[in-house]
Amino acid sequence: MRVNLLGAAIDSLTMQETVQRVAQLVKCGKSCQIITLNPEYLYRAQLQPELMEPVNRADLVTPDGAGIVWASRMAGTPVPERVTGIDLMLHLMPMAEKEGWGIFLLGAAPGVAEAAAENLRKQYPSLNIVGTCHGYFKEVEEEDIVSQIKAAQPHLLFVALGMPKQEQWIYKYKDRLGVPVSMGVGGSLDVIAGRMQRVSPWLRKLQLEWLGRLIKEPRRWRRQLVLPKFAWLVIKKYVLKL
Repeated sequence: MRVNLLGAAIDSLTMQETVQRVAQLVKCGKSCQIITLNPEYLYRAQLQPELMEPVNRADLVTPDGAGIVWASRMAGTPVPERVTGIDLMLHLMPMAEKEGWGIFLLGAAPGVAEAAAENLRKQYPSLNIVGTCHGYFKEVEEEDIVSQIKAAQPHLLFVALGMPKQEQWIYKYKDRLGVPVSMGVGGSLDVIAGRMQRVSPWLRKLQLEWLGRLIKEPRRWRRQLVLPKFAWLVIKKYVLKL
């Protein structure tokens, strides 16, 4: 089931249901894109319609963030829970190991994807990581990156180029890549590599992950200004009916 929030179609699934859906997409074999939609992206898409196109053409869109869960409830179409990029990625690892799926990690600073791959292998020794590449490549190098990924033939491609670049990059190249499932994962590789500490579980449980990120990275304050703007947009449309 999909719900519509501010023009974006979002899959109303639990984490376990999402994992099963990804497994179906992998077995399907066609080039699919997953977008983990957060309030910042959805707000920006109201102002930049070109950002909405990848969302509404994605094969799976998850509610990434407490703000999306809250907004869906305000719209009268609640979703069961948050399904964030890093959590979905980590939930897919046991199945990837069991099924022998090839995994490619693209993005972050030089050395981060390799370190993330090493840490994933420590936890899942049989995990089939078929390639890694940093995200500090120039536009003229993109053809080489596409060729590298295509040659590796992964089943899952995790792209950490930051939002919305990663979503746009996947959308641009997914058909040429031929990867069954591609997904943007933001700063997940930094966390998995141990370069960045994730917000404490109790803050995540209280749905205050945004606050924890702001404390850890004060430079994010400009980005966080989007949250009250997003909240007002939701209230105006779904509560005040303006």
